[in-house]
Amino acid sequence: MEFNLVQTIAIYALPVIFAITLHEAAHGYAARHFGDLTAQRQGRLSLNPLRHIDLVGTILLPLAILAASKLLGGSGILFGWAKPVPVNFGALRHPKRDMLWVAAAGPLANLLMALGWAVLLKLSIDLPSNEYSLPMQFMGEAGISVNVVLMVLNLLPILPLDGGRIVESLLPMRAAMAFSRLEPWGFPILLLLIFTNILGPIMHPMVALSLGLISGLFQF
Repeated sequence: MEFNLVQTIAIYALPVIFAITLHEAAHGYAARHFGDLTAQRQGRLSLNPLRHIDLVGTILLPLAILAASKLLGGSGILFGWAKPVPVNFGALRHPKRDMLWVAAAGPLANLLMALGWAVLLKLSIDLPSNEYSLPMQFMGEAGISVNVVLMVLNLLPILPLDGGRIVESLLPMRAAMAFSRLEPWGFPILLLLIFTNILGPIMHPMVALSLGLISGLFQF
């Protein structure tokens, strides 16, 4: 079924906003669990997406990517960000070890949201058809794909992405310090991968595997 741009935005709006903002909130809650109260002190410890929305990263850039994909064809990788939840890794009880769990909390939140949207999709398919079932189905599909893509993207071993933090946490101290010095180059490298269309082939196997596992789990 073909959608116009307005319909596409309506379907993707909630999945995108929740996927990006609750990912950040998860970092804050994990950091508090391991001893860092920075996010709590700054009023950023909240599941309310409005507290984390960044106008450019959460709204304008995803809209631009959706519009370009719709108007120009193709399936560009949906990319965006929220206001980063402040984490002081030095305030964690065991900074190097706990960094792994704080970093992993974001992708884990995306996985849980993907499963939540899968439940919605399963209900929309199995329950008697009505005026809401088709929109629920399309939004469920969008929610699964958006969260899986963001999960895989954030697990790439590039600083300052979560995957980079996980690698830094696992490396021996000297190697971790050397790896951390690459962080200023992380965002330019990521943009280069995106605009040269290299990122898609890198991510595709893990995205396809994750979608296949969710589809098999819920049998749709």
